Amino acid sequence: MKFKLAAIIFIAVSTISNAQLFPVLGGQRAGISTAQFLKIGVGGRASAMGEAFVAVANDASALYWNPAGLVQFSENQIIISHNKWLVDINHDFLGAVYHFDQTNSVGVALTYLSMPKMKVTTEFAPFGTGEYFSVSDLGIAVSYARKMTEQFSFGGTIRYIEETLDKVKMRGVMVDLGTYYWTGLGSTRFAVAVSNFGNQLAPDGDVVLVGKREKSEWQSFSPPTVFRIGFAFEPYQTDDNYITTSIQLNHPNDNSENISVGAEYAWKNLFFIRGGYKFNVEEQNYSFGIGVNPPIGFTVLKVDYAFSNFERLGSAHRFSLILDL
Repeated sequence: MKFKLAAIIFIAVSTISNAQLFPVLGGQRAGISTAQFLKIGVGGRASAMGEAFVAVANDASALYWNPAGLVQFSENQIIISHNKWLVDINHDFLGAVYHFDQTNSVGVALTYLSMPKMKVTTEFAPFGTGEYFSVSDLGIAVSYARKMTEQFSFGGTIRYIEETLDKVKMRGVMVDLGTYYWTGLGSTRFAVAVSNFGNQLAPDGDVVLVGKREKSEWQSFSPPTVFRIGFAFEPYQTDDNYITTSIQLNHPNDNSENISVGAEYAWKNLFFIRGGYKFNVEEQNYSFGIGVNPPIGFTVLKVDYAFSNFERLGSAHRFSLILDL
């Protein structure tokens, strides 16, 4: 029965992709939101599974994917994630989760994006003026989750963000909300998450243009809000092996809807193989990765790696460590 359900889901996703039931009708919205660094996924495990993770989210990476997932595991954890993103961009994430008891958990997270300094160019100096400027993004978040019943959990995150482009800065506050529901039918679970919800943001700061013209008024943009709904279950599970599958519908406010699917195979909870695919996402497609839980006497260390392919831009590599305290 479980294998039949997995097959039906796979066929349905393939049909949707090929028949364009989710066409690029939202593609014209691309570029209308700011703070794009918030859309870069966190953790080698989730990224390897095609980012179809809101209904899995049972480790510290739930700080990014679904705050309701903070009560889906019992260990206090620290996560360190490094992402070698495209065009020499570095994306780093540091988070910690603490459990007050079996029903209440809190977490904190820090996101930082950086890149090498770039040359200042003008109409009259297209190869550089001899000056350089820098770009960086910062996010600081606090999360809380509560297990309302044995089956239903709820979580929320408040996040302060700051973007810096040379002398111009943009600041804002955003909210994430998430739910997590165990259906009671085997290991099936259902999750819904809304990320980066908030007011429109506009930069502040003065810039001197060519001819000593000054500019201090800037256009405002929406944050990159995204609605995700996911479903996950284990079609195969024994004492030593299990397979987790996940499917997720994503609705961003600045692009067309898309679907992600992912799978994870675990051997004795020590070695993991993962893969995923994104349908109806321009430029991105497949991803894969591995994970290991090397035995350490005083704690549990989880090491994950993910490779994400881009059709024209190349590839991205994510590494993450999760330490149980």
